[in-house]
This record gives sequence, structure tokens and C-alpha cells, in this order.
Amino acid sequence: MRDSDSVIEGKNAVLEAFRAGKTIDRLFILDGIKDSTISSILREAKKNNTVLDFVQKSRLDEMCPGDRHQGVVAYIAAYEYATVDEILQSAAEKNEDPFIILLDDVEDPHNLGAIIRSANCAGAHGIIIPKRHSSGLTSTVSKASAGAINYTPVAKVTNLVKTMEELKKKGIWFACADMDGTPMYDLNLTGSIGIVIGNEGKGVGQLVRKTCDMVASIPINGEIESLNASVASGILSYEVVRQRINKSKVK
Repeated sequence: MRDSDSVIEGKNAVLEAFRAGKTIDRLFILDGIKDSTISSILREAKKNNTVLDFVQKSRLDEMCPGDRHQGVVAYIAAYEYATVDEILQSAAEKNEDPFIILLDDVEDPHNLGAIIRSANCAGAHGIIIPKRHSSGLTSTVSKASAGAINYTPVAKVTNLVKTMEELKKKGIWFACADMDGTPMYDLNLTGSIGIVIGNEGKGVGQLVRKTCDMVASIPINGEIESLNASVASGILSYEVVRQRINKSKVK
């Protein structure tokens, strides 16, 4: 989905965006194009670990009609990304067990914005998304978050499974949402927890699911068998909230 406020087209414009320190989520370059400016752009992309796609001219024309793209189109982030450590630090500063939401292959910016909004309301300390197969922090995401993007940090990682394995070593348990799982009310979602939400069509990827400690299902009693990703995230997040409240009452 193209977000016109988050697109830079043209070789010099993209190169200057890199040099100005802008966060570029994804870079599209015409396959086979070569000149000194392109070489400089590629060096900057490598230095910044930018997701890079070599594509045909028809793809670039589709994103930016006309020849203004000069063989280069970049998607920039409207907000700066946090780090996973910063998310954990946010939990530590509040003296709370980490509560993180991880998104696997959620590419719609409206969904991402809505998830950020509900995550903030539920008190989640942050969101983790993969570099590929995910919407970036575009202006559309910002609008859909209703301002929550200013308060809830979002980290972007190269490998979601590796990140989960590293967080497991720090005592965080993971529960992914899937209709074939255990009813969420029957799971212990207290303590340090990360909930994983997958693509609406495909769900959570196989490797990500295997890395999770629990598979949580949300009861569905109607004729439709699946929920919008942002709705599923909100429901499961508030089950975490409910269980945390009940646990604190017992204490």
C-alpha cells in the first residue's frame, strides 16, 4: 500500500535523505541500473542495513507514475524506531514485567496503527516488527494510531525468531494467536509475556509458531471464523491485562 507522504523518488533525493539521517524502511532500485549516484545510494543502504529490492521498471512506474523516480524509490519512516533493549528498559523503569506485542507478516498500515493504539491502551511496553513483510512507520500508521505512536515504541528486527530466542533467555514467554490453540482464558499469560499476531490470511508463520511457548485461541461464536489482526491483538492484549489485574488482587 503506497503512502504518498512517506515516499521519496529520484536518485539525488534518495541519496540526500540517507545523508540527512532519515530512516528509510525500504529501497527499490531498477534492476541493472549503474552509475556513481546509484553506487553511493547502495553504500548508504548497506551501511544502514536498509531492506533493498531490485525490481523492474514497471514496478517503479506503478509506485511513482512517470519518470521522476529515475530508477530509485524509497519508503521513509515518519517516526524513529526504538530498539528491543529500549522496550525492555521501559518496562524496567515502570517496575513492571515486560509486555510486548510481536507482529508476523502484518503489512497493512491501518492494522499496524490500530495495533499500536490498542497496545498503548493496554499498557504494552512496545511492539516488535520484522524488517521484511511488515508495514513501516508511515504517516498512515501514525494517523491510525491516533497519537499512540508517540508513546508506544516500535522496534524493527531482522529476524523475529532469533529475537524471540534472545528474549526467552531473559525470561519472556511467548503466546501466539491461532484459532487451533488453547482458549486464552485457560492459559497463564501473567509475568513477562510477548503475544504474537500473524497475518490475517496465513496466520503466524511455522517457525515463529514453533518458537512460541503457548498457542492461544480467541473464542469465536459467529459464522465468521477469523478476526482482523488488530482486533485479535486488542482482545488478546486485554486478556493479559485481565490476568495481571486478577493476579495483583490475589497478592
